[in-house]
Amino acid sequence: MSLRPWRLRQKNGLEAGFEDAMAVMALPEPVRRRLRTTNAIERLNREIRRRERVVGIFPNEEAALRLIGAVVMEIDEAWATGHRYLDMTEYWIWRQEQEQVESEKPNRTEKEAA
Repeated sequence: MSLRPWRLRQKNGLEAGFEDAMAVMALPEPVRRRLRTTNAIERLNREIRRRERVVGIFPNEEAALRLIGAVVMEIDEAWATGHRYLDMTEYWIWRQEQEQVESEKPNRTEKEAA
């Protein structure tokens, strides 16, 4: 059975990006859960839409960009002062464990010397 050219391109694209897409699976579960969802982006979009409805009509594009910038700055400030969407402590602990495991593996040169 022969694949149609467009299906072949899709298959090749999926195969080419598979390693990049699956790289997140090596991370610990709590970090993976946060990275695989789009909850933060969806929340940002909802907040921008909510503020846009209050304003109604923008006089120009710069006014809309100022509103978006204000919302992003507000969310950044909230995250910087305590709200953590992604707690990196578990990641750093996991990374130290991974580095320790890697350092305990014997080098090929050590094996060859023995």
